[in-house]
Amino acid sequence: MKHTSNRPGRAPKFARPPRVVVCSGGMRNAEIRTQRARHGRKAVAVLPIHYPKELLTALDLLAVELWGPPGPPRGDDAGRVQSYACSIVRNALAFLAGGHAEAVEGVLFPHTCDSIQQLATLATDLGGWKKPAFTFLHPRGADRPSARRFVEAELRRLAGTLEAFSGHALTGERLAAALALHARVDAARATLLDARARLPLDDTGLYALLRRGEWRWPADHLVELEGAVATLAERPVQGGVPVLVTGYVPEPAALLATLNEAGAYVAADDYAAVGRRVVRAAPPPSADPWRTLVDRYFAAPPCPTRGADVAVRMRHLAGLAERGGARGVVVHVLKFCEPELFDLPAIKQTFAALGLPVLVLEGELEGQLSGQAVTRLEAFAELLQGARGAA
Repeated sequence: MKHTSNRPGRAPKFARPPRVVVCSGGMRNAEIRTQRARHGRKAVAVLPIHYPKELLTALDLLAVELWGPPGPPRGDDAGRVQSYACSIVRNALAFLAGGHAEAVEGVLFPHTCDSIQQLATLATDLGGWKKPAFTFLHPRGADRPSARRFVEAELRRLAGTLEAFSGHALTGERLAAALALHARVDAARATLLDARARLPLDDTGLYALLRRGEWRWPADHLVELEGAVATLAERPVQGGVPVLVTGYVPEPAALLATLNEAGAYVAADDYAAVGRRVVRAAPPPSADPWRTLVDRYFAAPPCPTRGADVAVRMRHLAGLAERGGARGVVVHVLKFCEPELFDLPAIKQTFAALGLPVLVLEGELEGQLSGQAVTRLEAFAELLQGARGAA
């Protein structure tokens, strides 16, 4: 149920009404059918978060990311996982085991956390998933020679497996072309996120656009991203209070609409599903595309699921907040998500020292935003507005 605020005195936040496109399962299935019919492409369901999408593109495989999905588990197999596991894992297992991912030809499980790593076994041994299942491991911690060797070995291992699955040979030319395409996608996404105040879209519309990259063919997604970049105004068009949002995935999407209605907007993004996967400082291309692929992996923003140094990540978040002019921070975390929750004390301490209020919203993959969450978001936005007025 959509929440509508009756509080007076709020001016429109955006220059003109946005056109919002909802990312539905029907649209994903339609994309899978289109890519298969027109180009003969197989589709691979991919669990969160970090995976070498460039490899899939180079091998003409359509990546369709599986973030849950939101709402109650679709099937009984969520009961095979402990109740204290995160809803991403419980919902994904039920979704796969319930036959809801039959449109894809395989599934990829990155080692995001122990739960998702073990899901690769649960889905195939207990969940009834009979199609090919792939894994991708990445090291934890800082950039170092041993980590680079490990990542390249994992990338080459996965590429060999996917070559046999896709029926295509991974040539250097194919990989270089995929790398160039994804660099352009990242550049467009970074522009939209960093120039947020000049974009005539509300947060719901912007995130719907960005998240279509989870299932659209990258070249097609690039066209709509660059189309949005072309709409950037010369001057800021956003009203309201700018905030930094950090967390796992922007679900339910009503959180974004509630922020806008309350007089705030997302000026800086550190969602694992969105901004945390955008390589802003792209390394220069190397003559060896494998080296470029490894370089891009280590150039990504710090993420707790990859064991990023806490101090490095806090500097990154503080920089995001400063560049976006954020006046407050919303920490939107999944219940039982240990990688995200481990950094929560440091986030509170970092922004307390900077004088920025922090709101922590912890929940599951709800289909709707609770009334309590709506009230807390509204109160937080009013707090920030009051602080700005006092300043």
